[in-house]
Amino acid sequence: MAKQAMTLIGGGPVGALLARLLAMRGFAVQVFEKRADPRRVTGFSRGRTINLAIAERGLQALRVAELAEHALQRSVMMRGRMVHPLHGASGLQRYGVDDSEVIWSISRNGLNTLLLDAAEAAGAKFHFGQMLAAADIDAQRITLADETGMMREHDAGVLIGADGAGSALRASMNLHRPLGIRVEPLGHGYKELEIPPSAGAYPFAIEPHALHIWPRGRHMCIATPNISGSFNVTLFLPTHGPHPSFDTAPDAAAAAALFQQEFPDLLPRMPRFAEDYDGHPVGKLSTLYLDRWHIDGRALLVGDAAHAIAPFHGQGMNCGFEDTLALADLLANSHRDTADAFAQFQHLRKPNADAIAAMTLENYVEMRDSVADPHYVAKLELGARLTRWAPQHFMSRYRMVTFTQLPYAYAYERGRAQDQLLERLLRDAPNPAAVSMDTAVSALRATLSPLSLPCLGAGPMGAERAARPHPMLPLPTRTLESTAGLA
Repeated sequence: MAKQAMTLIGGGPVGALLARLLAMRGFAVQVFEKRADPRRVTGFSRGRTINLAIAERGLQALRVAELAEHALQRSVMMRGRMVHPLHGASGLQRYGVDDSEVIWSISRNGLNTLLLDAAEAAGAKFHFGQMLAAADIDAQRITLADETGMMREHDAGVLIGADGAGSALRASMNLHRPLGIRVEPLGHGYKELEIPPSAGAYPFAIEPHALHIWPRGRHMCIATPNISGSFNVTLFLPTHGPHPSFDTAPDAAAAAALFQQEFPDLLPRMPRFAEDYDGHPVGKLSTLYLDRWHIDGRALLVGDAAHAIAPFHGQGMNCGFEDTLALADLLANSHRDTADAFAQFQHLRKPNADAIAAMTLENYVEMRDSVADPHYVAKLELGARLTRWAPQHFMSRYRMVTFTQLPYAYAYERGRAQDQLLERLLRDAPNPAAVSMDTAVSALRATLSPLSLPCLGAGPMGAERAARPHPMLPLPTRTLESTAGLA
């Protein structure tokens, strides 16, 4: 029997990983990508530079694709958030309980290159510089345009769109049958900057094993490390409105004045600040919701094409990778009934996509404001104590999202219930050290059932991986700064 044909639109990280997983399962996979092949272009443009954060969900998909260790070799471990207040000392807020619970910073281009090579090795065929111009969903044929505008047609078979938030396939599907598209702008944008490597043997200008945050209320900067020693810096501001906003910082001169006032320790580390600020556009941030992700068994959307979110929880790629694993398994077991597989995929994944969208918006407020708030820090400390005293009943929502494969929807609802309990406990004793653990644990067990833990992502790469040094990045000799009670 001939292999079932799958045509993917989009060869970014999600599309390339899905291509590999489908090819490994015996499908005939062709991928059309509008950009040039990033592995072949001399002087490749950095494009979007917000680094991707690999967490447990993404790691699990990479393990199944037999690529996890290769990806980690291109990554920098991040233990937590290094918070830089405007006044006072910086401090680390750990993501997990120890170094078995970390996330990994990797460049988008580095990961994409790895996945493209792996997908081709599995048998997938890629066609670069091919933009989707139109899709005839009934006939399952697509029209493609190259850089010169020359058109050609292709018999697509089953169509899968992994072409991101601006998906061309989504637009064609919506013309064929309305998908119930809703886009909610965040009202904030971003600008990409860079801290270059330092001269000398140790290239990192700031602590490498952390995601750095400069929280300032309605705006913030973040910095993520690269294995080269550089840091990708991203400024987040309201798009419009009074100072500070991109309206009031339209160019590098105005932005430099803002940085001197709000981020004085950051500006001197960016010698190309003016060039980067004036040379990079303001990126838009929004959340995408669809009522329908597929048209029968003929066309389906995955990843950002179906449920684009802002980058504030580091879960956009991880959610998309989790999509690929679920979809590849469903299609492999579908006996060519793609309509049933696509319906099951939407039923399984849409509630979780909606949940991570909600948590991402909440995490933005947390990152730009709450991380510097004493009450928020008190809740973190009390939560850490409850984790030690009652690990089967309490796990922070961030840990559920980042270090397990528990469904996003479960983590969302469980996190809300746990937060209500923490608020109640701290209402009577604002100092977390003064909260009686016996009372707190009794209240926890009376309020919430034990956690549904069978999907925990310890895995063979968990503690063993964290216990050894990163294969490509020497650990710093100095000690990480830490926030009391959070490590």
